[in-house]
Parts: sequence; C-alpha cells; structure tokens
Amino acid sequence: MMTKQQAAEIVREAQFRTGTPWHRIAEAIGRPAVWTVAALLGQHPMSAEEAGKAGELLGLKDDVVQALQRQPYRGSGRQEVPTDPTIYRLYEAVDVYGAAIKELIHEEFGDGIMSAINFKVDVQRRPDPSGDRVVITLDGKFLDYNW
Repeated sequence: MMTKQQAAEIVREAQFRTGTPWHRIAEAIGRPAVWTVAALLGQHPMSAEEAGKAGELLGLKDDVVQALQRQPYRGSGRQEVPTDPTIYRLYEAVDVYGAAIKELIHEEFGDGIMSAINFKVDVQRRPDPSGDRVVITLDGKFLDYNW
C-alpha cells in the first residue's frame, strides 16, 4: 500500500512534469488552493471525486489516487526546524511574534486558542513600491477552554 508521503512525492513530480498550476487543480476540484496543495501533499483526505479529478489532471495511477483519499496523520512532517528558506521564515515569524499573538488573542477573546481545524488560509501577492509583498491570512475559529 502506498503511503501518503510517497503519494505526495509522486504528486509533486507530476505537477512539475505536467506544468499544471496548483490553482488549476484547486479550481477543478472546487476547493481553495491552499487546502488543495495541503491535501495533495498529504495533510487532508480527499474525496474519491476530488482525488479522481486531480489524478486525471496530473496523470496519476490508481494507487496514488487511493492514497490521496486516506486519512492523514496531520502535522506529522518534520519535527526539527526546517532548512527550506520559505518554511524556515514562517517558523521564524511564529518564533518572533507567536507569544505576542497569543497575548493579543487572550486579551481580545479570553482563555482559548485559534482552531487549525475550523480554519481558512490564503496566500496573495500585494504590489508594493519597495517590492511585492506576500500576504498570508490565517483565519481560525476561536475555541475557548472549558474547564
């Protein structure tokens, strides 16, 4: 049986080989781009219909399409600080601003957390005279601690 990690590597190769943009796959399956890429990289289960459409666009074999439908172990990627510059900078941003964000959430909402289950994320480009900006929006439901 193919693992989700193995399927993810095949998907990345197929996406590169075919030149199919991630947003085109997302449009075809009717999901947001970030959710689609996360699912294709192993972090969400896809429905049979979603996996099938992605498989058609990318020329994936049945075992890969089936692996995309299985329930993942979320967040089971690398546990050490990553060395990829883009991912490292996200870790750096959370490391520098995470405690401040936590304090502001608690001040505004009370004792609780931002859900990563009831969650939306978006990545956009914003033109700026000093160089284009990356805008990442994390939109999670507030979940209060109930003791």
